[in-house]
Amino acid sequence: MTGEQLIQQFEAGKTPADSFHHADHVRLAFEYLCRYSVLEALQRFGDALRRFAAAHGKAQLYHETITWAYFLLIRERIAKAGDTPTWEAFSQHNPDLLIWKDGVLAKLYRQETLDSNLARQTFLLPDRGL
Repeated sequence: MTGEQLIQQFEAGKTPADSFHHADHVRLAFEYLCRYSVLEALQRFGDALRRFAAAHGKAQLYHETITWAYFLLIRERIAKAGDTPTWEAFSQHNPDLLIWKDGVLAKLYRQETLDSNLARQTFLLPDRGL
């Protein structure tokens, strides 16, 4: 599936919940960032993700700090790559972003921060080592 098709399917609410895992979130964020300005991409991605969670009866699972932190890490990695990479090249060079349990955010955030209601509702800056 192309990146554009992936975005269209997601925004139309046609992405099956049981086949949308962490690596799929990362790819979707990557595809938004390849097509839109950072702020527009973040707005569209966040809105679509909230609709997706609500449509599947899991609105409480949307987590703003995790969403924005990964999104901004992906943006940084795209910028460091120079020319916009393909998804295949990006994922091959950034395998740490595809790990969910004990992934990159564990190095940036204390678990109690990520578990907080505030972090679910508002983007919090990394606090590991502060």
